[in-house]
Amino acid sequence: MKVKSQKDFWSGLMFIVVGAAFAIGALNYNFGSSARPGPAYFPFGLGVLLAILGGMILFEALTIETDDGEPIGAFAWKPLVVIIVSVAVFGFALPRLGMVISLPILVLMSAYASDEHTWLGSIINAVILTAMSWAVFVLGLKLTIPMWPSFLGG
Repeated sequence: MKVKSQKDFWSGLMFIVVGAAFAIGALNYNFGSSARPGPAYFPFGLGVLLAILGGMILFEALTIETDDGEPIGAFAWKPLVVIIVSVAVFGFALPRLGMVISLPILVLMSAYASDEHTWLGSIINAVILTAMSWAVFVLGLKLTIPMWPSFLGG
């Protein structure tokens, strides 16, 4: 069988693998019932849906002809490394520096992964994301998240 779209083939395969991994991982938890879903209910359903979506994309990649076969270009290492490092820095900094400092650091570091970012847009994004995160997680959900650096008593 000939692959007619490399991009769709590999993305469909990735969706199937990730969806199956989440569905299989969810089997270690209690499903509960429809009225009282357990911790496995949502990840299992989402994993199955993701795998089905991947199967549909994979089927399309094998059946629908494209002009040039949609080859996969060079792998974008810079954005991958920048995002992984920025998330790791955020995870390390949050308990020590608090959300008011850690979240803007995350946004500003991860914005560097894009070739189209502007500092003004990144700063505005950081301020809005920090305010919304505070409103949702601290005010709304009442989660105990440090807001300020621990050395300031936060």
